[in-house]
Amino acid sequence: MPIDAVNGVTTNAMTNALTSVSGTSSDVAGTAGAKSTDGSGFAASLGNAVDGLQQLQSDSKTLALKAVTGNLDDIHDATIAATRAQVTLELVSAVRNKGVDAFNEIMRMQA
Repeated sequence: MPIDAVNGVTTNAMTNALTSVSGTSSDVAGTAGAKSTDGSGFAASLGNAVDGLQQLQSDSKTLALKAVTGNLDDIHDATIAATRAQVTLELVSAVRNKGVDAFNEIMRMQA
């Protein structure tokens, strides 16, 4: 039995979201020399992560609908898509929460 389905859970959107948020992408390296302080790189990365999350949720919803109507050959596809969407949502919300915490900490330092 191939394990391709299990390997797919950690790829695509999660890897892209982790790469864009952790600062290992080439976009961040390019802006490091420019010393940009407007935060547009982080905003774009977070926006891309949310767009990827929306796509995963849409795919999950489509496969769930096919499973309910009986048009899906393998129920594992729907389960894997739902798990991908759930894990990615948890990742994006954790990054958002850390960003809000960092902002609040900076605001407390200014007072």
